[in-house]
Amino acid sequence: MKFTETTLSGLFLIEPKVFGDNRGFFMETWQKKKFEKAGLNFDFVQDNHSSSTKGTLRGLHFQIQQPQGKLVRVISGEVFDVAVDIRPGSTTFGKWYGEILSADNKKMFWVPPGFAHGFYVTSDYAEFLYKCTDYYAPEFERCIIWNDEKLGIKWPIPSDTQPLLSKKDLEGKTFTETIPFLKR
Repeated sequence: MKFTETTLSGLFLIEPKVFGDNRGFFMETWQKKKFEKAGLNFDFVQDNHSSSTKGTLRGLHFQIQQPQGKLVRVISGEVFDVAVDIRPGSTTFGKWYGEILSADNKKMFWVPPGFAHGFYVTSDYAEFLYKCTDYYAPEFERCIIWNDEKLGIKWPIPSDTQPLLSKKDLEGKTFTETIPFLKR
C-alpha cells in the first residue's frame, strides 16, 4: 500500500497494491500493521455502504461529539470526494481537499476525525463504502452547506445542473455559522 499525505495534515490518499489477471483482481483494503506503520493507528466500529445515482451530492457531514474518522472507497462508479478541515487551531482550518475515487482507480481516502466529509457522484451510479472509527450519532451530526462561498469547493458539477440533495443537505449551515459549534 502506498500512503500519501495530502496538503491537509492527517488526510491521506491510499493506493492499495492490486494484483490482477484475466480472472479479475485481488487487493488488500485494510491491514492494521500497514496502517500503523504509516502512522494511522485507529480502530473501526462501524461499516457503511451507500449507493447513489449520478448528480447526487452527500455532505458536508460531521459530528460535534463522537467525531468519526472514515476510511472511504468506491466499489462501483466514480465520485469526487471532499474533506474539509474543521479542527480549531489547525493550520489548515477551513481548507478543503478533493480527490476522484472510483472502482477503476481503487484509491482510498483516510478522513480523520475533525474533518467534514462529502462526495458528488460523477458516474451514472456509484457504490461507496466507508469504515468509521466511532458510531453514527444523529443528535451530534451537523452539515455544512455544500456550496459555501467561504470554502469555495470546486465541485465538478456542470454549470447547467443542480445536484441531487437530501433535505438535511439542503438545510446545511454555512462554514461561518458552523464555527461556534466547533469551538465547544
